[in-house]
Amino acid sequence: MTLIVVPVASQSGELVDGVVDGIQQVRQWASGPPLNIRDDQVTTALDAAVAKLQGSVGSIVNATVTGVGTVASGLVTAVLAVFLMFYFLKDGPRFLPWLSAQLPGRLATDVPVVAGRCWDTLGAFVRSQAFVGLLDAVFIGIGLWIMGVPLVLPLAVLTFVAAFVPIVGALFAGFVAVLIALVSNGPTDALIVLGIIIAVQQLEGNVFQPMLQSKGLGLHAAVVLLAVTLGGSLAGVVGSLLAVPVVAILAVIARHIRDRLTIQTPAATEE
Repeated sequence: MTLIVVPVASQSGELVDGVVDGIQQVRQWASGPPLNIRDDQVTTALDAAVAKLQGSVGSIVNATVTGVGTVASGLVTAVLAVFLMFYFLKDGPRFLPWLSAQLPGRLATDVPVVAGRCWDTLGAFVRSQAFVGLLDAVFIGIGLWIMGVPLVLPLAVLTFVAAFVPIVGALFAGFVAVLIALVSNGPTDALIVLGIIIAVQQLEGNVFQPMLQSKGLGLHAAVVLLAVTLGGSLAGVVGSLLAVPVVAILAVIARHIRDRLTIQTPAATEE
């Protein structure tokens, strides 16, 4: 871990400088042919945007308050989830027996069993997502290395971390990598790097991720792909992130109910 963290930390300043330089180059390219976007046009567009914002102050304030409340609620939920995870990991072997003792009748058996299976399912999801991120980082890192793009290790680490944030994470990591390639190697290599990133992400999203998650979660690859698509269309990035584990947990509960009914049916027939 030290062998990765130290070089990444030492090159983080270069990474930021590369992104800034890349944005400047994009601006210079846009000001030349064929776009020929002048600075005064950019200024006019910014002034129009500011005027529009000033005319929508009330809506912006309301949206900001709502957004701050949502973010605060999300942070509280995240902190609570961290503490719950700590206690589950620390007292996991004692938690399920305690839960069983608090429940009446058949629930004392069924709920702890289902809870344990759901926890195992979430663990399998996190492991599969980490492996998918590792594949992204390795393949994109190799592509950057072959193209002679600098800062390969920080970009690979950024790609790995971004894999845990569906859609937005991949777009951000790819954007940074293309900007660094543009600054260091020029527009041709930047376009090639863009092609490499798109190819790897398409392969990951349509092949690797469904296969790995279907194997780890006990779901068919097509179900995983449909869950991500439906979750993204219904709830955006959050839906894409939560769709697969939610479907996997529902499948665990459904299988447990099916097994219970299968056991009860022969018993009822014999009576």
